[in-house]
Amino acid sequence: MPTSDGPSHFPAFVAPSHGNHQRSPGYVPGRVAPVRLPPSAKAPPPPPIKPHGPPPNRQASFSLSEENQRRERAQILQRRKNTLICFGVSMGVFFLTLILVLSLRTGDVFDGNCPDHNTSLSIWNPGHQPDTDIVVRRGHLLRLESSATFRSLTIQSGGCVVFADSPDGSKNITLRTHYILMEDGGALHIGAPKCRYRSHATIALVGRSDNKAFPEVPGLGRKFIGVKSGGTLELHGTQRVSWSLLTRSVPASGLATGDYVNQRNFSRGINLRVVDQDTAAVLLSERYDTHEYYNDSRRLTQLLRSLPAGRIVALAVGDSAIKSLLQETKSAIEEKLGSSLVRDLKYRQAWALVSVVDGGKVSCTEDGREHENHDTRGRALARRNFTTVDGVSFSVTAYSEWKNGKPQYNHVGEIIDGVDMRAEVALLSRNILIYGEMEDSCYGNNMCRFYSHDTYGGHIEIFGNFSSVHLSHIELKNMGQQGENGRYPLHFHICGDVDQRGGYQEPTYVDGLSIHHSFSRCLTIHATNGLLVKDTVGYDTLGHCFFLEDGIEQRNTFYHNLGLLTRPGTLLPTDRNETLCISIKDKVYKGYTPSPSTECKAVSTFWIANPNNNLISNAAAGSQDAGIWFVFHSSSTGDSHGLVPDTKAELTPLGIFYNNRVHSNFKKYGCIYVYFFRFRPHQNADPSRPRVAAVIDNLISFKNNDLGAWIRGGDIIIQNSGFADNGVGLSFASDGTYPKDEGSSQEVKQSLFVGESQNRGTNAGQNKYWGLGGPDGKMRTLPRNRTFPIRGFQIYDGPVRLTQSTFRQFIPTPERYTSAVGFNLKNNWQLTPRNNLSQLSFHSTTFFGRPGQWFEENDLDGDKNSIFHDVDGSVTGYRDTYVGRADNYVIQHPGCVNVSRWNGVICSGRYSQVYVQTQGSAGLSLSISRDEYPNAPLVLRGINSQTGLSQQYQPILMMSKSYTLHWSGAAPRETVLSLINFDKNDWVLVGLCYPSDATFQIMADINDRQSNTFHDITDYGTVSSLAELEKRPMERKYFFDQETGLLWLYLLARNGRDGHSYCSVKGCERVKVIVTTSSKQTCNCTAKAYPKYSKTPSAVVPMPTLYKQPCQDCGAKQLVFSSEPWTSYLQTQIKSLSRTEQQRGDHSSFITVNEVTLAFSQPGYFLVSVDSCSGKVTSKNAFAKMDDKMEQYLRTGIPKRSVVLMATHGQPEDLVGVAPHLVPFGVAKAANLHTAGYLAFWGFRGGSSPPSWVSVRVGKGGDVLGLQERYLPLGLEAYGCKPPVAGNRKDLELLKKATGHCI
Repeated sequence: MPTSDGPSHFPAFVAPSHGNHQRSPGYVPGRVAPVRLPPSAKAPPPPPIKPHGPPPNRQASFSLSEENQRRERAQILQRRKNTLICFGVSMGVFFLTLILVLSLRTGDVFDGNCPDHNTSLSIWNPGHQPDTDIVVRRGHLLRLESSATFRSLTIQSGGCVVFADSPDGSKNITLRTHYILMEDGGALHIGAPKCRYRSHATIALVGRSDNKAFPEVPGLGRKFIGVKSGGTLELHGTQRVSWSLLTRSVPASGLATGDYVNQRNFSRGINLRVVDQDTAAVLLSERYDTHEYYNDSRRLTQLLRSLPAGRIVALAVGDSAIKSLLQETKSAIEEKLGSSLVRDLKYRQAWALVSVVDGGKVSCTEDGREHENHDTRGRALARRNFTTVDGVSFSVTAYSEWKNGKPQYNHVGEIIDGVDMRAEVALLSRNILIYGEMEDSCYGNNMCRFYSHDTYGGHIEIFGNFSSVHLSHIELKNMGQQGENGRYPLHFHICGDVDQRGGYQEPTYVDGLSIHHSFSRCLTIHATNGLLVKDTVGYDTLGHCFFLEDGIEQRNTFYHNLGLLTRPGTLLPTDRNETLCISIKDKVYKGYTPSPSTECKAVSTFWIANPNNNLISNAAAGSQDAGIWFVFHSSSTGDSHGLVPDTKAELTPLGIFYNNRVHSNFKKYGCIYVYFFRFRPHQNADPSRPRVAAVIDNLISFKNNDLGAWIRGGDIIIQNSGFADNGVGLSFASDGTYPKDEGSSQEVKQSLFVGESQNRGTNAGQNKYWGLGGPDGKMRTLPRNRTFPIRGFQIYDGPVRLTQSTFRQFIPTPERYTSAVGFNLKNNWQLTPRNNLSQLSFHSTTFFGRPGQWFEENDLDGDKNSIFHDVDGSVTGYRDTYVGRADNYVIQHPGCVNVSRWNGVICSGRYSQVYVQTQGSAGLSLSISRDEYPNAPLVLRGINSQTGLSQQYQPILMMSKSYTLHWSGAAPRETVLSLINFDKNDWVLVGLCYPSDATFQIMADINDRQSNTFHDITDYGTVSSLAELEKRPMERKYFFDQETGLLWLYLLARNGRDGHSYCSVKGCERVKVIVTTSSKQTCNCTAKAYPKYSKTPSAVVPMPTLYKQPCQDCGAKQLVFSSEPWTSYLQTQIKSLSRTEQQRGDHSSFITVNEVTLAFSQPGYFLVSVDSCSGKVTSKNAFAKMDDKMEQYLRTGIPKRSVVLMATHGQPEDLVGVAPHLVPFGVAKAANLHTAGYLAFWGFRGGSSPPSWVSVRVGKGGDVLGLQERYLPLGLEAYGCKPPVAGNRKDLELLKKATGHCI
């Protein structure tokens, strides 16, 4: 995105003072001197390599004469002195003017904003002095005019170096050195914000890590640019768009030739591809073994003779093709493809051809190379460029050689199924380049056991109390040092506040940088606050790319940055992959092997260690593990440890998170992984103040191998977001669990989930899984593997509210289960019945799992307690019902509806949790039987280790029912039952199994977890029978039935609950049972309890009637979820009807505009015009055939500024005649429709340059186009629409809010 030149008050050039550079008591970092100094009466000083010595002392001479003679002589001397002064001033002005004129090149108008125009600068051509340490000090103001080489360059004490520029950008200055250091008033300038550098400037940082002859600089090491206290670094290259999104899809091109090594499976013979000239689609891919088989040669001849004119054909020889290649085949290749070389093709000769059928020799490109031996690397290469009817340029390449071909990718440039999947396109080159000179291979102690290439690059480090640092539109290449801590391509090191809070009039920023092929991160912000990082590209790095280091970094803003291809590094465990994790043990306890799954495998494009930072309009793609990872430290780490007493990160509200996109991240999480033991943000990070919800707005997440986003924490809202083609779209995990978590609210609203989109991907790259799937049942990339159960929204525990969202294209296959809403696999954690779903639009719904792959036995505690609340019936059709596991009878009644395809059951009722904690007995399982279903107990194993003496169970129970609880061993000495999510007066009656000799101490209390105190402590008394107990449920009473061994008591909530809190407003109501017994017998009382306490099943809340009407106001209001949310889009669907479909019984054809369907049933053509500014349908017309009436309509009947949609029904007459009439609507050329049966067309009337979305899609033969969907941008100025109203860019408004000023 282009950027402005910045505020006008920013000084373009800081000219250091000639005087002493001692700071005054009122010195403020960032305060700068005027742009230009007053003219000096002296000539500029000589270069610093030849400093002046002290001037010689002059001795004055006086004669002792008469007074009047003395006075006369004095007057004469004074007049002469005045004359000399005047002359000196005049000459000074003259020489200054002359210097200025000579210093400016022809046509270079003086500009006070340009640092190299400063009149105080001296021309500097130091040449190449590789063994000289240059020091630029006070009084040395130098303009570097030509390339130079130094051992080192230090600029200090008011010295200044400026790179010279030229108006035509013709200069090319390269500075090679081991390091450059600015300190104590030293400054380096290349360009300025209002006078950007136009020429080419290069700084090469040289040196090896093992060079003992060049000692390390303390705190900086080797091979660096350093800015210490008082230093200035201003680098500003030519402003260009840093990165953007594709505006149209670009298909993969080229002829994949396979393996030509002499192996059994080589592609011997002639490899052929036939490509459609209108769409670039590969129509045929075949190999003909003309070396071994004459029949293959005949088949090739027949194919070539049958191809229609205009088809593109590519041929390439593998190994050899000549032995059985018939003359008739050679003749066909000559006549149909225009070949000149095939006639003399020799044994094992490499030959490649690309041509157009019946295009003659002028359309043929071919190449041949003689074969010498098996090690020959000569390549026969043929390539031609073409254009589709949609105006997309593509090339077809054929090559023949003895080496492997490389796969290429499809690059999506459009919105698919409502989710913006456009690929990012980045510009890596800049006219200011800083790079590290590298060795050919790894050496020394540079992690050579893990990397074969040199990883000891250059680095830039900024220290605190610098004077001024602003970097824009520069390129950093081969930077970072993998084997060294703190040596990153760009590193702000313990700088404190670098914006107005730190006294910087112009806040520090990094803008438009390209950081690529780096060896240790991209950009590190360490104990630094208020930095703006904008329009910066980080590509192909080792370790976390954009990195907040120690957890105390706050108020930093990342705006419109792009991170691509983040690879594992070695510095931190989270940087490492599995191999690195296990191998690196230098900082690991002796004998301990790290666990890759829990301690490593987290390398991320954005690593955010404090929530109080802002991420706006960023993109993270292609990371080995995660796109964006939030990790919140309880205290600062690293060098910052102890700088602040407590970060309180887990209590700190989240900064701005808006319009970020993450995709194609391989192993873990596409987007956000918020990981902390508890994330519970409160106002001012004070737990006594109200909670503050963390808002994640307009997130786009697609094609991530595992989860699109994983969020752990409390009070988090995701809204206006799109998820597609992820293993799991989104999973929430709660703040924690009772008793450590006080309850929270997590919400997803106005969002779209797509299971498998029409973007089938490319079978290449990191993703190894390729199989059938999607709405068309074709081959596509798959997450995890072919059997992985894809889910849109995954319920982990809760509570979570999912509302006003749409789910599309969750389609199971014979090999895998798929569900729009599902649950965490193999889950032993708690779930809550307060998981609420409402106002949802489904194309498919939910699934509770079955025993088998991925689910294993499907019998852990969380698996069995899976449940959610269908608030309005939009999931099930039954309002205010709960959906749970079909085999969980604790939650059922006779009126429940079983849905076998879900393995689920729909029930009415009220449900809550009882949190059961036990002490004093190891390895216990808990069996819970409802008195109405005693033969179907719920058996829970607990979530703690089976060897521990304490255990916890979290069953979900239907309220107003009775239950018995049994143990798999001796009864626990102490049992605490806590009422979780109970509303006031909710109750259950429970009977706990104990030995007949047991005696009890039973008490109730309320636990205030904020103060960790207990109050309202009340002892329970006894009653003589269960019937008496049932008459007195509000009293603290219990009944022990010694005959059955059941201790009966009520769990009844006496206080109301607030919001999403687990417990009541007074605290957590509990009942504690302490038992005394000498028995060690297994306490399972089932056989004695039933049928004595059996009851007839009944419903407390009757089942509602099935609501059969379509859900009103369900689903997301948005149709498109775009990374440019300020742009409106038009949803279009075209369903043309072929004869093949008619024969199959399909008779529907229509055009849909923003979900309004316009059907047509008569054979012929159907056209719909839509105003491209407003999105309103302006006309719709049908024509039986391409006649004069239709031709006239196409010429004059469609108004300018119109989107034109065309569909066909059946096989209309004169389809070929339609092709030239589509060209005025933006088609690049008349499509070849001779073999077409029907088409779908998107065009545009008006404008000199057609939009990129113009497209013709053609059905041929028995092909079925099916429903074709496109999303077209509306209201563009390029259409002739009025410019958008200023101020409708929310991202810019948020950027202003985050930084305090416009950018």
